[in-house]
Amino acid sequence: MDKTKTYNSSDFQEELIAETIKEVATILDDRGYNAINQIVGYLMSGDPGYISSHKEARNKITKFERTEILEVIVKKYLSN
Repeated sequence: MDKTKTYNSSDFQEELIAETIKEVATILDDRGYNAINQIVGYLMSGDPGYISSHKEARNKITKFERTEILEVIVKKYLSN
C-alpha cells in the first residue's frame, strides 16, 4: 500500500452514465414502454418527453449530454 493509486474521472463518469441508462431502461420497461425505442427517440430528437417522469427517470437521463450518452453506448458496444 505504498503506492498512490490514481483514478480517471472520465471512467467514473462513463460508469455513472451506463448505470443511469440501465436504470432508466428498467423504469421504462416497468411502465410498459419499449425502453430501446424511447431512449433512441430521446437521443435522436432531444425531446425529454420520450422518457417517463416515473421514478425520476427523465431527470436522471437529462443530467447528461446526449452526446456523452451516445459515446458511452458506442464505446461499450465496440468493446464487446
